[in-house]
Amino acid sequence: MSAGGSNRLLTPEEVADWLKVSEITVKNKYRTWGIKAQKVGRLLRFRERDIVAYLEDHYG
Repeated sequence: MSAGGSNRLLTPEEVADWLKVSEITVKNKYRTWGIKAQKVGRLLRFRERDIVAYLEDHYG
């Protein structure tokens, strides 16, 4: 488990607001950025801890 963050699931819109990018950018780039996504049915979700880990690794 990554340090920091929680297991709370975030929508692409919430991630986009957090990263200050568009929702479309998140949906198109999360694989390139190496952010793990969870599928809940047909919906895309991201664990808060994975976003925190990405930010720490790249900007921390």
